[in-house]
Amino acid sequence: MGESLIEFRGTIADHPDFDAGSDAEALYDAMKGFGSDKEAILDLITSRSNAERQEIRAAYKSQFGKDLIDDLKYELTGKFERLIVVLMRPPAYHDAKEIKDAIKGAGTDEKCLIEILASRTNEQIHNLVAAYKDAYGRDLEEDVIGDTSGHFKKMLVVLLQGTREEDDVVSEDLVEQDAQDLYDAGEAQWGTDEAKFIMLLGNRSVIHLQLVFDEYQKIAEKSIEDSIKSELSGDFERLMLAVVQCIRSKPMFFAKRLYKSMKGLGTADNTLIRIMVSRSEIDMLDIRECFRLRYEKSLYNMIQDDTSGDYKRTLLKLCGGDDDMAGEFFPEAAQIAYKMWEISAMTKVQLRGTVRLYQNFDPASDAQALRKAMKGFGTDEDTIIDIVAHRSNAQRQEIRQTFKSLLGRDLLADLKSELSKNLQRLILGLMMTPAEFEAKMMKKAMEGAGTDEHALIEILVTRSNQEIQEMCSAYQNAYKKSLEDAITSDTSGHFKRILISLAQGAREEDPADMARALEDAQELADACNADPGDLEDKFMSILCTRSFPHLRRVFQEFVRCSNKDIEQIIKKEMSGDVKNAMFAIVRSVKNQPSYFADRLYKAMKGLGTDDRALIRIMVSRSEIDLFNIRKEFKETHDASLHEFIQVETLVGDTSGDYRKTLLILCGGED
Repeated sequence: MGESLIEFRGTIADHPDFDAGSDAEALYDAMKGFGSDKEAILDLITSRSNAERQEIRAAYKSQFGKDLIDDLKYELTGKFERLIVVLMRPPAYHDAKEIKDAIKGAGTDEKCLIEILASRTNEQIHNLVAAYKDAYGRDLEEDVIGDTSGHFKKMLVVLLQGTREEDDVVSEDLVEQDAQDLYDAGEAQWGTDEAKFIMLLGNRSVIHLQLVFDEYQKIAEKSIEDSIKSELSGDFERLMLAVVQCIRSKPMFFAKRLYKSMKGLGTADNTLIRIMVSRSEIDMLDIRECFRLRYEKSLYNMIQDDTSGDYKRTLLKLCGGDDDMAGEFFPEAAQIAYKMWEISAMTKVQLRGTVRLYQNFDPASDAQALRKAMKGFGTDEDTIIDIVAHRSNAQRQEIRQTFKSLLGRDLLADLKSELSKNLQRLILGLMMTPAEFEAKMMKKAMEGAGTDEHALIEILVTRSNQEIQEMCSAYQNAYKKSLEDAITSDTSGHFKRILISLAQGAREEDPADMARALEDAQELADACNADPGDLEDKFMSILCTRSFPHLRRVFQEFVRCSNKDIEQIIKKEMSGDVKNAMFAIVRSVKNQPSYFADRLYKAMKGLGTDDRALIRIMVSRSEIDLFNIRKEFKETHDASLHEFIQVETLVGDTSGDYRKTLLILCGGED
């Protein structure tokens, strides 16, 4: 089933009245004289297919005796030049050049190697190998072998053969066998039989493997991706994950790579250019759909916000359109959305914190050491940080009590007077009980002139019933007023009703009930055609009361009932705080660690760092799921949470103590 038989899903097609000679002349004129007409160049090149561009290049040489690519390089500069030149090359030659660049020089760009070799069809691989030979007179396989090692190298060599079975090859009896073999090779034993992973994932057809992955999920109770993450490591792990993602959905694989290219620690322009150009004639429409499904804004909007000038204009032409307006799904995206919810519903996640019980714990000596660190002139921050960040919350409560018993002093009051700014907020947050800390965070969010609605939403949406009830009594204790009264006087309308509903801490805790999930999904789908007030009421009555496992099934069936994605509806039909609250519930239901990773990213990447949010999340999740949050962060942004904290907290933290404490809580570099 070649890419030609199905309907065309690219954004750039052959030009109807194509004439290579007059195009060559138009480009020559655009570059003549002083300065060049960049707009004319980009308009012409982005409205011709790659095959047509090759004819233009040939015509240009025979008419003017010059090489078009050389002239473009001479006339243009920067990223715009890079992009236009890439558009002019045949796809196989550009792949060859990217791989050549990835393996020459000191370090290897493994991500580029992985992206290209995991995503190309057999035919594209064969063309790439031939183009590499033609352009550089070298054997691609030999060069890859010379530059990589271990299982990573073996899998790359398998992919370079371009011998994956074609899609009509599916053998029913083999599906169960392959799934069982993968399980036996990894999860079921100590150590991993990598050869089995390489053989199966490198050779079976795409359709066959999709069925194998479904079967695997049933046997292992976790997705094949999760198993690969826990069984393999390094570049080999990254390569195998890319192969699996490409088998599940190439458009989704590229949507994720595009997001990372713009939302890491800087823009990775080579990746952005490579994907926008190489997919423009294949599946850009599907990539846009997947992007819209996965992230909060369309690919078009993200390019618009993240790039500039002629470079931006050219990328937007390749992108082709803005999907933020569309509500319905194309079939591919609807299937992916349905599957995404299904996997989310079936996966058993092991949550892990980063702060554990301290082994040789002695509350008395900790209390004495803390007192000593604060006595006399100056404060010994290192000791305070070392003790507080390396104890669990239960141990910190013992230290607090012992401090009072032995010294007759209030540890929190002492710390408050000795420390200042963010370090003080962070250490005090760690020293309080979770309920006290959350009550304080709720109070801070409603204090003063503005309300921090995002904080209210984040806390009330993500806490368990028990956590919410304990927070409510801590709030009453500390501020002699009920949390509900505070919310009532500080918020209004539908948003107030949502928060009060969540603050009851009375969400159901049952597993999913499939029959009821279908009814709920149908009610939500019907509400989409009601007027906005009724829509919000209906959404609230279901999203604020049902258990998370149940909601996963509701959202899965919602895709089937409405051919829409629940997030898209919320984005389109609601606004302001109500939209943000509903959105947070959906994101938490889908994958709570990923929701927190996103909140951390926003806390560091806005205008200035939102330290309150950073402290709130790092403190409150450190013993629950901060390890999982870190993994999600790395997967979404290609840079680790550790790197981000290091780069983003430099401002205003002159001593580095605040950053140091955050990094201890973070617990690793990934």
